[in-house]
Amino acid sequence: MTNLDREENHAGYWKSSWPVECGGNRRQKSADGNLNARTKSAQVLSKKSDRWNVMAVERDKGEWYLGGTMPAFTGPPPFGWVQKIDLSTLEPIAESDKLPCGEHVWCGAILVHSNGSVMSINGSYLHRLSPIDLSVEAELELPIDRAHNGLLALSDGSLITKDLRIEDEGRTTITRICPESLEVLDQFSLPEGSMGRIAADIVTRSDGSSTEYVYVPGISKVWRLVVEADSMTIDDWQPIYRSGNSDHGLAWDSCISGESCWIMDCGDIQSVRAIHTTEPNGRFVTEETKDKVRRLSWRSPAPWRGAQRLIQINLNDQNKFRSIEPFGTPGGGIIAPPVYVPELSMAVAWDSINGGLAGISSAGENLEIMWHLDVRPTMQPLVFPESNELVINDFVDNSDDLIVVDIQSGELIDRVSTGSSLANGMFLSPTGDGGVIYCTTTTVSVIKWV
Repeated sequence: MTNLDREENHAGYWKSSWPVECGGNRRQKSADGNLNARTKSAQVLSKKSDRWNVMAVERDKGEWYLGGTMPAFTGPPPFGWVQKIDLSTLEPIAESDKLPCGEHVWCGAILVHSNGSVMSINGSYLHRLSPIDLSVEAELELPIDRAHNGLLALSDGSLITKDLRIEDEGRTTITRICPESLEVLDQFSLPEGSMGRIAADIVTRSDGSSTEYVYVPGISKVWRLVVEADSMTIDDWQPIYRSGNSDHGLAWDSCISGESCWIMDCGDIQSVRAIHTTEPNGRFVTEETKDKVRRLSWRSPAPWRGAQRLIQINLNDQNKFRSIEPFGTPGGGIIAPPVYVPELSMAVAWDSINGGLAGISSAGENLEIMWHLDVRPTMQPLVFPESNELVINDFVDNSDDLIVVDIQSGELIDRVSTGSSLANGMFLSPTGDGGVIYCTTTTVSVIKWV
């Protein structure tokens, strides 16, 4: 079994440098070009709002769409939204109507499909939007009335998503959808719950045959589904990353890179548990749920004793399994997945609750810590392999800064204030001209190194 190290967009997406979260289905978060933050100065444009900004994706060159929801944990019902934005001002060129979400409060996703439409998933609803004025072209109320986590296009153009369930919250349902009519093509019930977003990969063999896989991080296993023309089946590859009554939490998304699946556990922190044990998810509007609002900080102590782990699982042999605790501090916790840079044989992991960022080499027999940095990241990073630059946030003194780090040495190259006082696990996107789009609750920013 072989697969390319670098992410490649396939026929399901618009021909764009960043049509979907993390840049592609493998979630490598790898961008072409560089920032050259050592020799340039950062310029910051920020915009404040009452919105939960989740991610930005690109259609044609310089044509950017921003998607998100409302942080309406109490009060008036939430809704999803998408804007086509001008990066020079961050003002909307076009904006969707309020998109129903089943009243679930959770970060959904947007993507630009090969048919030209902008797809938006939020809560228990999926919408196909016109790329011109973001009017609704089709709407689907998903069969499962829970918050859905992530949206990808498969190579045949079909869309795939899943509901989010933590431990003891039932089995996760994975849904495959026609991109034109938004008709449900297939539903698959996973044998256990799943919290992290799905990843996908197309594997081409030496004889020219290929198979498309979908990776789903579960409660105890990482599950791999085989994509068929009209169905999905469970593959024999189903490694156990977490035992019952574990001292570690659940995994977020996986990064498929370097012939391995990379995950970090310890993700179902107190705020995540509070959101997803409430119906609708994240709505604290009754006397019984109001006390949960006070537990929505990702800084709350972890509900387990274990230290944060980085885990590597070989894609060809589930028994080839390596893990490391880069920090060793009890009660570790994160709200975003790791990244692995195959060009450098380096993974980057962190501990959001206790603090710490680490570079880990996979070149030897064992995973080896190469450097530590005393920062507190929370979000999905961005990698520029050409210049060895990693961009991630550092939340310190109620200010969420972006930092640029040398992936090989761990040197802190630059620090930039985003203008935000709130940090979460949202997404960064590369502008393609030496800049980065930053998203979080109440703030969206563009940082350019010029």
